[in-house]
Amino acid sequence: MSNNNQRAELHSQIWKIANDVRGSVDGWDFKHFVLGTLFYRFISENFTNYIEVGDESINYANLPDDVITSDIKVDAIKTKGYFIYPSQLFVNVSKKANTNPNLNTDLAAIFSAIESSANGYPSEEDIKGLFADFDTTSNRLGNTVENKNSRLAAVLKGVEGLKLDNFEDNEIDLFGDAYEFLISNYAANAGKSGGEFFTPQSVSKLIAQLAMHKQEKVNKIYDPAAGSGSLLLQAKKHFDNHIIEEGFFGQEINHTTYNLARMNMFLHNVNYDKFHIVLGNTLINPELGDDKPFDAIVSNPPYSINWIGDDDPTLINDDRFAPAGVLAPKSKADFAFVLHALSYLSSKGRAALVCFPGIFYRGGAEQKIRKYLVDNNFVESVISLAPNLFFGTSIAVNILVLSKSKTDSKTQFIDVSGENFFKKETNNNVLTETHIEQIMQMFDSKEDVKYVAKSIDNTKIEENDYNLSVSSYVEAEDTRKKIDIAVLNKEVKITVEKINTLRADIDAIVKEIEA
Repeated sequence: MSNNNQRAELHSQIWKIANDVRGSVDGWDFKHFVLGTLFYRFISENFTNYIEVGDESINYANLPDDVITSDIKVDAIKTKGYFIYPSQLFVNVSKKANTNPNLNTDLAAIFSAIESSANGYPSEEDIKGLFADFDTTSNRLGNTVENKNSRLAAVLKGVEGLKLDNFEDNEIDLFGDAYEFLISNYAANAGKSGGEFFTPQSVSKLIAQLAMHKQEKVNKIYDPAAGSGSLLLQAKKHFDNHIIEEGFFGQEINHTTYNLARMNMFLHNVNYDKFHIVLGNTLINPELGDDKPFDAIVSNPPYSINWIGDDDPTLINDDRFAPAGVLAPKSKADFAFVLHALSYLSSKGRAALVCFPGIFYRGGAEQKIRKYLVDNNFVESVISLAPNLFFGTSIAVNILVLSKSKTDSKTQFIDVSGENFFKKETNNNVLTETHIEQIMQMFDSKEDVKYVAKSIDNTKIEENDYNLSVSSYVEAEDTRKKIDIAVLNKEVKITVEKINTLRADIDAIVKEIEA
Protein backbone atom coordinates (compact mmCIF):
# COMPACT_ATOMS: atom_id res chain seq x y z
CA MET A 1 0.00 0.00 0.00
CA SER A 2 1.37 3.45 -0.90
CA ASN A 3 2.18 5.97 1.80
CA ASN A 4 -0.71 8.20 0.73
CA ASN A 5 -3.21 5.34 0.68
CA GLN A 6 -1.94 4.08 4.03
CA ARG A 7 -2.32 7.55 5.50
CA ALA A 8 -5.80 8.07 4.00
CA GLU A 9 -7.05 4.73 5.34
CA LEU A 10 -5.68 5.50 8.79
CA HIS A 11 -7.29 8.94 8.83
CA SER A 12 -10.63 7.49 7.82
CA GLN A 13 -10.47 4.90 10.62
CA ILE A 14 -9.53 7.46 13.25
CA TRP A 15 -12.24 9.94 12.32
CA LYS A 16 -14.81 7.11 12.39
CA ILE A 17 -13.77 6.27 15.97
CA ALA A 18 -14.00 9.91 16.97
CA ASN A 19 -17.48 10.32 15.52
CA ASP A 20 -18.96 6.93 16.41
CA VAL A 21 -17.75 6.70 19.98
CA ARG A 22 -18.05 10.18 21.40
CA GLY A 23 -21.86 10.25 21.37
CA SER A 24 -23.08 13.29 23.28
CA VAL A 25 -19.58 14.42 24.29
CA ASP A 26 -18.50 17.55 22.44
CA GLY A 27 -15.73 16.73 19.97
CA TRP A 28 -13.48 19.43 21.34
CA ASP A 29 -13.69 17.82 24.79
CA PHE A 30 -13.62 14.26 23.50
CA LYS A 31 -10.30 14.83 21.73
CA HIS A 32 -8.56 14.28 25.09
CA PHE A 33 -9.82 10.71 25.25
CA VAL A 34 -9.02 9.78 21.65
CA LEU A 35 -5.62 11.49 21.63
CA GLY A 36 -4.78 10.15 25.09
CA THR A 37 -5.67 6.59 24.08
CA LEU A 38 -3.61 6.87 20.91
CA PHE A 39 -0.69 8.12 22.99
CA TYR A 40 -1.17 5.28 25.50
CA ARG A 41 -1.01 2.72 22.71
CA PHE A 42 2.09 4.36 21.24
CA ILE A 43 4.17 4.44 24.41
CA SER A 44 3.10 0.88 25.22
CA GLU A 45 4.27 -0.44 21.84
CA ASN A 46 7.34 1.76 21.86
CA PHE A 47 8.30 0.48 25.30
CA THR A 48 7.62 -3.15 24.32
CA ASN A 49 9.84 -2.74 21.28
CA TYR A 50 12.61 -1.36 23.50
CA ILE A 51 12.40 -4.27 25.98
CA GLU A 52 12.25 -7.01 23.33
CA VAL A 53 15.08 -5.49 21.23
CA GLY A 54 13.96 -7.49 18.21
CA ASP A 55 14.28 -10.84 20.00
CA GLU A 56 11.30 -12.92 18.83
CA SER A 57 11.70 -15.28 21.77
CA ILE A 58 10.64 -12.48 24.14
CA ASN A 59 6.98 -11.56 24.46
CA TYR A 60 6.94 -8.78 27.02
CA ALA A 61 3.14 -8.49 27.12
CA ASN A 62 2.86 -12.10 28.31
CA LEU A 63 5.37 -11.80 31.15
CA PRO A 64 4.18 -11.58 34.77
CA ASP A 65 4.96 -8.27 36.44
CA ASP A 66 6.93 -9.88 39.26
CA VAL A 67 9.72 -11.12 36.98
CA ILE A 68 10.77 -7.54 36.25
CA THR A 69 13.87 -6.72 38.29
CA SER A 70 14.70 -3.31 39.67
CA ASP A 71 17.78 -3.13 37.42
CA ILE A 72 15.63 -3.63 34.31
CA LYS A 73 13.23 -0.96 35.51
CA VAL A 74 15.97 1.59 36.31
CA ASP A 75 17.75 1.05 33.00
CA ALA A 76 14.49 1.45 31.08
CA ILE A 77 13.57 4.69 32.85
CA LYS A 78 17.02 6.15 32.23
CA THR A 79 16.72 5.31 28.53
CA LYS A 80 13.04 5.78 27.69
CA GLY A 81 12.11 8.15 30.50
CA TYR A 82 9.28 6.00 31.92
CA PHE A 83 8.35 2.41 32.77
CA ILE A 84 5.33 0.24 31.97
CA TYR A 85 4.76 -3.19 33.53
CA PRO A 86 3.39 -5.93 31.23
CA SER A 87 -0.04 -5.84 32.88
CA GLN A 88 -0.21 -2.08 32.28
CA LEU A 89 0.38 -2.29 28.51
CA PHE A 90 -2.32 -1.04 26.21
CA VAL A 91 -2.72 -4.43 24.55
CA ASN A 92 -3.50 -6.16 27.86
CA VAL A 93 -5.88 -3.49 29.13
CA SER A 94 -7.73 -3.30 25.82
CA LYS A 95 -8.06 -7.09 25.66
CA LYS A 96 -10.24 -7.10 28.79
CA ALA A 97 -11.82 -3.66 28.35
CA ASN A 98 -15.35 -4.82 27.54
CA THR A 99 -15.60 -7.04 30.62
CA ASN A 100 -13.63 -5.02 33.17
CA PRO A 101 -16.04 -3.40 35.69
CA ASN A 102 -13.18 -1.30 37.07
CA LEU A 103 -11.84 -0.10 33.72
CA ASN A 104 -11.99 3.62 34.48
CA THR A 105 -10.22 3.37 37.83
CA ASP A 106 -7.71 0.83 36.50
CA LEU A 107 -6.77 3.21 33.70
CA ALA A 108 -6.39 6.09 36.14
CA ALA A 109 -4.06 3.98 38.28
CA ILE A 110 -2.00 2.89 35.26
CA PHE A 111 -1.57 6.45 33.99
CA SER A 112 -0.52 7.57 37.46
CA ALA A 113 1.99 4.72 37.70
CA ILE A 114 3.54 5.53 34.31
CA GLU A 115 3.98 9.18 35.26
CA SER A 116 5.32 8.46 38.75
CA SER A 117 7.82 5.93 37.38
CA ALA A 118 9.93 8.91 36.27
CA ASN A 119 10.00 10.54 39.71
CA GLY A 120 13.56 11.30 40.74
CA TYR A 121 14.93 10.75 37.23
CA PRO A 122 15.99 13.33 34.59
CA SER A 123 12.78 12.66 32.64
CA GLU A 124 10.48 13.57 35.55
CA GLU A 125 9.46 16.99 34.25
CA ASP A 126 8.88 15.65 30.72
CA ILE A 127 6.61 12.83 31.93
CA LYS A 128 4.76 14.48 34.80
CA GLY A 129 1.11 15.25 34.05
CA LEU A 130 1.07 13.78 30.53
CA PHE A 131 -2.26 12.09 31.19
CA ALA A 132 -3.71 14.96 33.23
CA ASP A 133 -6.40 15.73 30.63
CA PHE A 134 -7.37 12.06 30.22
CA ASP A 135 -9.81 12.05 33.14
CA THR A 136 -11.27 8.55 33.18
CA THR A 137 -13.70 9.51 35.94
CA SER A 138 -15.09 12.54 34.10
CA ASN A 139 -18.86 12.93 33.90
CA ARG A 140 -18.35 13.91 30.28
CA LEU A 141 -17.97 10.17 29.64
CA GLY A 142 -21.28 9.36 31.30
CA ASN A 143 -23.21 9.70 34.54
CA THR A 144 -22.59 6.17 35.77
CA VAL A 145 -19.49 3.98 36.06
CA GLU A 146 -21.06 1.63 33.51
CA ASN A 147 -21.50 4.46 31.01
CA LYS A 148 -17.96 5.67 31.55
CA ASN A 149 -16.52 2.19 31.13
CA SER A 150 -18.60 1.52 28.04
CA ARG A 151 -17.33 4.63 26.30
CA LEU A 152 -13.73 4.10 27.42
CA ALA A 153 -13.85 0.49 26.19
CA ALA A 154 -15.17 1.64 22.83
CA VAL A 155 -12.30 4.12 22.47
CA LEU A 156 -9.73 1.51 23.48
CA LYS A 157 -11.15 -1.05 21.04
CA GLY A 158 -11.32 1.53 18.28
CA VAL A 159 -7.68 2.54 18.72
CA GLU A 160 -6.73 -1.13 19.08
CA GLY A 161 -8.18 -1.75 15.62
CA LEU A 162 -6.11 0.93 13.90
CA LYS A 163 -3.72 -0.59 11.37
CA LEU A 164 -0.51 0.93 12.66
CA ASP A 165 1.71 -2.15 12.32
CA ASN A 166 5.18 -1.87 13.85
CA PHE A 167 5.88 1.82 14.17
CA GLU A 168 9.57 1.41 13.29
CA ASP A 169 8.79 -0.45 10.05
CA ASN A 170 6.66 2.31 8.58
CA GLU A 171 8.09 4.75 6.10
CA ILE A 172 5.66 7.36 7.36
CA ASP A 173 5.27 8.28 11.02
CA LEU A 174 1.85 6.70 11.46
CA PHE A 175 1.41 7.39 15.15
CA GLY A 176 2.50 10.98 14.89
CA ASP A 177 0.63 11.49 11.64
CA ALA A 178 -2.57 10.09 13.15
CA TYR A 179 -2.20 12.33 16.17
CA GLU A 180 -1.70 15.46 14.05
CA PHE A 181 -4.65 14.47 11.87
CA LEU A 182 -6.91 14.38 14.92
CA ILE A 183 -5.57 17.67 16.23
CA SER A 184 -6.03 19.41 12.89
CA ASN A 185 -9.54 18.07 12.39
CA TYR A 186 -10.64 19.01 15.87
CA ALA A 187 -9.09 22.42 15.32
CA ALA A 188 -10.95 22.85 12.04
CA ASN A 189 -14.22 21.95 13.74
CA ALA A 190 -13.59 24.02 16.85
CA GLY A 191 -13.37 27.35 15.08
CA LYS A 192 -11.34 30.06 16.74
CA SER A 193 -10.20 27.98 19.70
CA GLY A 194 -8.58 25.47 17.38
CA GLY A 195 -6.32 28.01 15.74
CA GLU A 196 -4.90 28.91 19.12
CA PHE A 197 -2.87 25.74 19.36
CA PHE A 198 -2.47 24.30 15.89
CA THR A 199 -0.70 25.77 12.88
CA PRO A 200 -1.83 24.07 9.63
CA GLN A 201 0.76 21.71 8.24
CA SER A 202 1.29 23.58 4.97
CA VAL A 203 2.08 26.84 6.79
CA SER A 204 4.27 24.98 9.29
CA LYS A 205 6.35 23.58 6.43
CA LEU A 206 6.97 27.05 5.03
CA ILE A 207 7.88 28.52 8.42
CA ALA A 208 10.30 25.68 9.22
CA GLN A 209 12.03 26.04 5.88
CA LEU A 210 12.34 29.82 6.28
CA ALA A 211 13.88 29.51 9.75
CA MET A 212 16.38 26.82 8.73
CA HIS A 213 17.16 28.03 5.22
CA LYS A 214 20.79 27.35 4.22
CA GLN A 215 21.77 26.35 7.74
CA GLU A 216 23.66 23.09 7.38
CA LYS A 217 23.14 22.49 11.08
CA VAL A 218 21.49 24.29 13.96
CA ASN A 219 22.24 23.95 17.65
CA LYS A 220 18.54 23.74 18.55
CA ILE A 221 15.14 25.01 17.51
CA TYR A 222 12.73 26.99 19.70
CA ASP A 223 9.09 28.06 19.75
CA PRO A 224 8.12 30.61 22.43
CA ALA A 225 4.41 29.87 21.91
CA ALA A 226 4.71 26.16 21.23
CA GLY A 227 1.04 25.17 20.96
CA SER A 228 0.84 21.49 20.06
CA GLY A 229 4.46 21.48 18.89
CA SER A 230 3.55 21.19 15.21
CA LEU A 231 5.97 23.92 14.12
CA LEU A 232 8.89 22.33 15.93
CA LEU A 233 8.07 18.93 14.49
CA GLN A 234 7.91 20.26 10.94
CA ALA A 235 11.59 21.04 11.31
CA LYS A 236 12.17 17.42 12.27
CA LYS A 237 10.20 16.18 9.26
CA HIS A 238 11.91 18.50 6.83
CA PHE A 239 15.51 17.93 7.85
CA ASP A 240 17.65 14.98 8.86
CA ASN A 241 17.65 14.66 12.63
CA HIS A 242 21.40 15.02 13.00
CA ILE A 243 21.50 18.67 11.96
CA ILE A 244 19.31 19.72 14.90
CA GLU A 245 22.06 18.96 17.37
CA GLU A 246 20.56 19.63 20.80
CA GLY A 247 16.87 19.14 20.13
CA PHE A 248 13.55 20.94 20.39
CA PHE A 249 12.63 23.65 22.90
CA GLY A 250 9.39 25.46 23.58
CA GLN A 251 7.19 27.21 26.13
CA GLU A 252 3.40 27.10 26.23
CA ILE A 253 1.01 28.96 28.52
CA ASN A 254 -2.03 26.66 28.21
CA HIS A 255 -1.76 23.53 30.36
CA THR A 256 -3.79 21.29 28.05
CA THR A 257 -1.85 22.38 25.00
CA TYR A 258 1.42 21.98 26.88
CA ASN A 259 0.50 18.34 27.46
CA LEU A 260 -0.41 17.93 23.79
CA ALA A 261 3.00 19.29 22.75
CA ARG A 262 4.86 16.84 25.00
CA MET A 263 2.72 13.93 23.79
CA ASN A 264 3.36 15.05 20.23
CA MET A 265 7.11 14.85 20.79
CA PHE A 266 6.90 11.28 22.08
CA LEU A 267 4.52 10.32 19.27
CA HIS A 268 7.06 11.57 16.73
CA ASN A 269 9.70 9.42 18.44
CA VAL A 270 11.57 12.37 19.93
CA ASN A 271 13.02 10.99 23.14
CA TYR A 272 12.68 12.90 26.42
CA ASP A 273 16.35 13.97 26.37
CA LYS A 274 15.90 15.59 22.94
CA PHE A 275 13.12 18.01 23.83
CA HIS A 276 12.42 20.52 26.57
CA ILE A 277 8.86 21.85 26.56
CA VAL A 278 7.94 23.96 29.58
CA LEU A 279 4.73 25.45 30.96
CA GLY A 280 4.38 29.16 31.62
CA ASN A 281 3.89 32.70 30.35
CA THR A 282 6.73 33.37 27.92
CA LEU A 283 6.42 37.15 28.07
CA ILE A 284 6.31 37.49 31.86
CA ASN A 285 8.14 34.37 33.03
CA PRO A 286 10.44 33.07 30.27
CA GLU A 287 11.75 29.68 31.37
CA LEU A 288 14.37 28.88 28.73
CA GLY A 289 16.73 31.82 28.99
CA ASP A 290 19.57 29.54 30.08
CA ASP A 291 19.21 27.56 26.84
CA LYS A 292 19.57 30.51 24.46
CA PRO A 293 20.74 31.43 21.89
CA PHE A 294 18.85 29.40 19.30
CA ASP A 295 19.90 29.04 15.67
CA ALA A 296 16.29 28.56 14.56
CA ILE A 297 13.10 30.02 16.02
CA VAL A 298 9.60 29.32 14.71
CA SER A 299 6.33 30.55 16.16
CA ASN A 300 2.69 31.37 15.61
CA PRO A 301 2.01 33.46 18.73
CA PRO A 302 -1.54 34.54 19.62
CA TYR A 303 -2.68 37.63 17.74
CA SER A 304 -3.11 40.94 19.56
CA ILE A 305 -3.66 39.54 23.04
CA ASN A 306 -3.56 41.66 26.18
CA TRP A 307 -0.46 41.62 28.36
CA ILE A 308 0.78 43.57 31.36
CA GLY A 309 3.00 45.88 29.30
CA ASP A 310 3.96 49.14 30.97
CA ASP A 311 1.78 48.35 33.98
CA ASP A 312 4.95 46.55 35.09
CA PRO A 313 7.64 49.29 35.03
CA THR A 314 10.42 46.73 35.43
CA LEU A 315 9.78 45.22 32.00
CA ILE A 316 11.37 48.16 30.18
CA ASN A 317 14.67 47.08 31.77
CA ASP A 318 14.23 43.48 30.61
CA ASP A 319 17.05 42.50 28.24
CA ARG A 320 14.47 41.42 25.66
CA PHE A 321 12.62 44.74 25.49
CA ALA A 322 15.11 47.38 26.65
CA PRO A 323 16.99 47.75 23.34
CA ALA A 324 13.83 48.94 21.57
CA GLY A 325 13.26 51.56 24.26
CA VAL A 326 9.52 50.93 24.36
CA LEU A 327 7.13 48.12 25.26
CA ALA A 328 4.46 46.67 23.01
CA PRO A 329 0.98 48.13 23.74
CA LYS A 330 -0.95 46.48 26.59
CA SER A 331 -3.77 45.53 24.23
CA LYS A 332 -1.47 44.18 21.51
CA ALA A 333 1.35 41.92 22.68
CA ASP A 334 2.45 40.94 19.16
CA PHE A 335 5.71 42.87 19.17
CA ALA A 336 6.51 41.61 22.67
CA PHE A 337 6.74 38.11 21.15
CA VAL A 338 8.81 39.47 18.25
CA LEU A 339 11.32 41.16 20.57
CA HIS A 340 11.44 38.07 22.79
CA ALA A 341 12.27 35.89 19.77
CA LEU A 342 14.90 38.34 18.54
CA SER A 343 16.57 38.33 21.95
CA TYR A 344 16.76 34.53 21.96
CA LEU A 345 18.11 34.31 18.38
CA SER A 346 21.76 33.47 17.75
CA SER A 347 24.03 35.67 15.64
CA LYS A 348 23.80 33.25 12.72
CA GLY A 349 20.20 32.13 13.06
CA ARG A 350 16.76 33.05 11.74
CA ALA A 351 13.36 33.47 13.29
CA ALA A 352 10.18 32.99 11.24
CA LEU A 353 7.08 34.29 13.04
CA VAL A 354 3.42 34.46 12.03
CA CYS A 355 2.18 38.01 12.67
CA PHE A 356 -1.06 39.96 12.54
CA PRO A 357 -0.84 42.43 9.59
CA GLY A 358 -1.75 45.49 11.69
CA ILE A 359 1.57 45.53 13.54
CA PHE A 360 3.37 46.46 10.32
CA TYR A 361 1.68 49.81 9.77
CA ARG A 362 0.14 51.04 13.03
CA GLY A 363 1.69 54.04 14.81
CA GLY A 364 2.70 54.64 18.42
CA ALA A 365 4.85 52.12 20.25
CA GLU A 366 4.61 49.62 17.39
CA GLN A 367 6.10 52.15 14.97
CA LYS A 368 8.99 52.76 17.40
CA ILE A 369 9.66 49.02 17.62
CA ARG A 370 9.65 48.77 13.81
CA LYS A 371 12.16 51.64 13.75
CA TYR A 372 14.43 49.70 16.09
CA LEU A 373 14.17 46.56 13.95
CA VAL A 374 14.82 48.36 10.66
CA ASP A 375 17.58 50.67 11.91
CA ASN A 376 19.44 47.65 13.28
CA ASN A 377 18.85 45.70 10.05
CA PHE A 378 17.11 42.75 11.73
CA VAL A 379 14.20 42.38 9.27
CA GLU A 380 15.06 40.06 6.39
CA SER A 381 11.60 39.55 4.87
CA VAL A 382 7.92 40.27 5.37
CA ILE A 383 5.69 37.79 3.54
CA SER A 384 1.98 38.37 3.02
CA LEU A 385 0.12 35.05 2.85
CA ALA A 386 -3.26 34.19 1.37
CA PRO A 387 -6.42 34.57 3.45
CA ASN A 388 -8.19 31.67 5.17
CA LEU A 389 -5.11 29.49 5.69
CA PHE A 390 -5.68 29.16 9.44
CA PHE A 391 -8.46 27.50 11.42
CA GLY A 392 -10.90 29.94 12.93
CA THR A 393 -9.81 33.09 11.10
CA SER A 394 -10.02 34.23 7.50
CA ILE A 395 -7.46 37.04 7.80
CA ALA A 396 -4.41 37.07 5.55
CA VAL A 397 -1.55 36.87 8.04
CA ASN A 398 2.09 37.80 7.46
CA ILE A 399 5.32 35.97 8.20
CA LEU A 400 8.12 38.07 9.66
CA VAL A 401 11.62 36.70 9.08
CA LEU A 402 14.29 38.06 11.42
CA SER A 403 18.06 37.68 11.01
CA LYS A 404 21.11 39.02 12.81
CA SER A 405 23.52 38.15 9.98
CA LYS A 406 22.24 40.06 6.95
CA THR A 407 24.87 41.11 4.43
CA ASP A 408 22.92 44.00 2.92
CA SER A 409 20.76 46.83 4.24
CA LYS A 410 17.60 45.94 2.37
CA THR A 411 14.30 44.42 3.46
CA GLN A 412 12.45 42.00 1.21
CA PHE A 413 8.68 42.13 0.76
CA ILE A 414 6.80 39.20 -0.77
CA ASP A 415 3.10 39.22 -1.64
CA VAL A 416 1.79 35.68 -2.09
CA SER A 417 -1.77 36.47 -1.09
CA GLY A 418 -3.12 36.06 -4.62
CA GLU A 419 -4.93 33.05 -6.05
CA ASN A 420 -1.75 31.81 -7.76
CA PHE A 421 -0.29 30.98 -4.36
CA PHE A 422 -2.93 28.84 -2.68
CA LYS A 423 -5.26 25.96 -3.36
CA LYS A 424 -8.86 25.87 -2.19
CA GLU A 425 -9.68 22.80 -0.07
CA THR A 426 -13.08 22.45 1.65
CA ASN A 427 -13.42 25.40 4.03
CA ASN A 428 -9.80 26.51 4.01
CA ASN A 429 -7.03 27.44 1.63
CA VAL A 430 -3.74 25.52 1.67
CA LEU A 431 -0.21 26.02 0.41
CA THR A 432 0.89 23.18 -1.85
CA GLU A 433 4.47 21.94 -2.14
CA THR A 434 4.76 23.92 -5.38
CA HIS A 435 3.64 27.12 -3.66
CA ILE A 436 6.16 26.60 -0.87
CA GLU A 437 8.94 25.98 -3.39
CA GLN A 438 8.06 29.17 -5.25
CA ILE A 439 8.08 31.23 -2.07
CA MET A 440 11.39 29.74 -0.93
CA GLN A 441 12.98 30.42 -4.32
CA MET A 442 12.04 34.10 -4.09
CA PHE A 443 13.17 34.28 -0.47
CA ASP A 444 16.50 32.73 -1.39
CA SER A 445 17.26 34.82 -4.50
CA LYS A 446 16.01 38.18 -3.10
CA GLU A 447 15.33 39.13 -6.74
CA ASP A 448 12.44 41.42 -7.60
CA VAL A 449 9.43 39.74 -9.17
CA LYS A 450 6.84 42.07 -10.68
CA TYR A 451 3.67 42.26 -8.59
CA VAL A 452 5.07 39.66 -6.13
CA ALA A 453 8.46 40.45 -4.58
CA LYS A 454 10.59 43.53 -4.06
CA SER A 455 13.64 44.37 -1.97
CA ILE A 456 13.66 47.88 -0.54
CA ASP A 457 16.60 49.83 0.86
CA ASN A 458 16.10 50.53 4.54
CA THR A 459 16.52 54.27 3.96
CA LYS A 460 13.36 54.17 1.83
CA ILE A 461 11.53 52.43 4.66
CA GLU A 462 12.72 55.15 7.03
CA GLU A 463 11.34 57.77 4.64
CA ASN A 464 8.03 55.89 4.71
CA ASP A 465 7.78 56.21 8.52
CA TYR A 466 8.98 52.63 9.01
CA ASN A 467 5.89 51.16 7.42
CA LEU A 468 6.54 47.44 6.85
CA SER A 469 3.24 46.62 5.17
CA VAL A 470 3.86 44.51 2.06
CA SER A 471 1.26 46.41 0.04
CA SER A 472 3.24 49.62 0.54
CA TYR A 473 6.14 48.27 -1.53
CA VAL A 474 4.82 45.53 -3.82
CA GLU A 475 2.56 46.93 -6.51
CA ALA A 476 -0.61 44.91 -6.93
CA GLU A 477 -1.34 43.71 -10.43
CA ASP A 478 -4.28 45.51 -12.02
CA THR A 479 -6.49 42.64 -13.16
CA ARG A 480 -9.24 44.89 -14.43
CA LYS A 481 -10.00 44.61 -18.13
CA LYS A 482 -8.28 47.34 -20.13
CA ILE A 483 -10.58 49.42 -22.30
CA ASP A 484 -9.59 51.07 -25.58
CA ILE A 485 -11.47 54.38 -25.51
CA ALA A 486 -11.29 54.84 -29.30
CA VAL A 487 -12.80 51.42 -29.90
CA LEU A 488 -15.41 52.03 -27.21
CA ASN A 489 -16.42 55.37 -28.79
CA LYS A 490 -16.74 53.69 -32.16
CA GLU A 491 -18.95 50.97 -30.66
CA VAL A 492 -21.07 53.60 -28.89
CA LYS A 493 -21.49 55.53 -32.15
CA ILE A 494 -22.68 52.40 -33.97
CA THR A 495 -25.07 51.58 -31.13
CA VAL A 496 -26.52 55.12 -31.18
CA GLU A 497 -27.04 54.90 -34.93
CA LYS A 498 -28.88 51.59 -34.51
CA ILE A 499 -31.07 53.09 -31.76
CA ASN A 500 -31.90 56.10 -33.94
CA THR A 501 -32.82 53.85 -36.85
CA LEU A 502 -34.99 51.72 -34.54
CA ARG A 503 -36.74 54.82 -33.20
CA ALA A 504 -37.44 56.03 -36.74
CA ASP A 505 -38.92 52.65 -37.64
CA ILE A 506 -41.11 52.71 -34.52
CA ASP A 507 -42.31 56.27 -35.30
CA ALA A 508 -43.24 55.20 -38.84
CA ILE A 509 -45.24 52.22 -37.51
CA VAL A 510 -47.08 54.43 -35.01
CA LYS A 511 -48.03 56.99 -37.73
CA GLU A 512 -49.32 54.19 -39.93
CA ILE A 513 -51.48 52.86 -37.11
CA GLU A 514 -52.90 56.32 -36.32
CA ALA A 515 -53.74 57.12 -39.96
